Amino acid sequence: MGVSMRNLLYQTGLLRSVRFDLPVISVGNLSVGGTGKSPHIEYLLKWLDDYIQVGVLSRGYGRKTYGFREVQPMDDATEVGDEPLQFKRKFREIPVTVSESRALGVPQMLKSYPHLQCVLLDDAFQHLAVKPGLNILLTEYSKPFTRDWLLPSGRLREWRAAYRRADIIIVTKTPDQLSNEQRVMLLREINPFPKQRVYFSKYRYETPYDLFRQGIRRPLDLDTDLLLVSAIANTDYLLHYLGRNARSVHTIEHEDHHFFNEADLSDIARRFSSINSDNKVLITTEKDATRLDLHRSFFIEHKIPVIVLPIAVEWVGADEYRFQEEVKRYLLDFKV
Repeated sequence: MGVSMRNLLYQTGLLRSVRFDLPVISVGNLSVGGTGKSPHIEYLLKWLDDYIQVGVLSRGYGRKTYGFREVQPMDDATEVGDEPLQFKRKFREIPVTVSESRALGVPQMLKSYPHLQCVLLDDAFQHLAVKPGLNILLTEYSKPFTRDWLLPSGRLREWRAAYRRADIIIVTKTPDQLSNEQRVMLLREINPFPKQRVYFSKYRYETPYDLFRQGIRRPLDLDTDLLLVSAIANTDYLLHYLGRNARSVHTIEHEDHHFFNEADLSDIARRFSSINSDNKVLITTEKDATRLDLHRSFFIEHKIPVIVLPIAVEWVGADEYRFQEEVKRYLLDFKV
């Protein structure tokens, strides 16, 4: 009821959305996580940075600070949030900022970076105070919003019908071999509006690297036993990959964005010690690595090797070309 009332206030104009005189692209989802938002923002950053000056504005979920803040590589996750820190450490020349209010955050970004040509809003599909020029909605192939329910029965933040706000819908984490029949069936299920375009993407897992010595790579093999430590919304896709590329996979899972405490660290040390193997390693995601890095001394002291598994977005068929063309068209046709 609360979500519906708020949306109605915006629809009737009693609450007004702010528009800006530069391109604003929002990347978000209807669920509480697990759709692959961060890798898709990284994809956009890597691609767009070759052509225009782009920046990222995020809420900075889970941080202990308040207000507008520019993210620096030497910050920690408690100051700026795990995902913004992940972006900044991977794209050091790109402005990354956090602010609870995107409506106030965008002008402050432009004050600090007057030459910005595009702003990416991280996880802002529900943030109706800003009207993005291009609204990208992500939904997971195995758990699309069409089969989900509102919290607490399901994982949706708002009613399914909110998908009509999207300009682009990306179905993420698709199978390696997505048949045309599977694609058509899901398109029928989503039933996009005429103005909407739907694209399909998947993950490409890259060679893991040492958390504390990032120049050192540690390829996975079938002689390695893994302890996966994660605090992300959904590990099914990840576990499927690891299960095919390691001898065994043991797991410690927490809720999304969880900050690890002393009890968690003790549990990690105990579980790692209990794995009877001479070739074992703790593996985690890049997002989780920003929070595990807060306990660097613990892992070094207990001689627990920690490797990080990076991921990249790939597209199904010709969807990458089509997606890029649509984003290009929006940017080139943008008028103040």
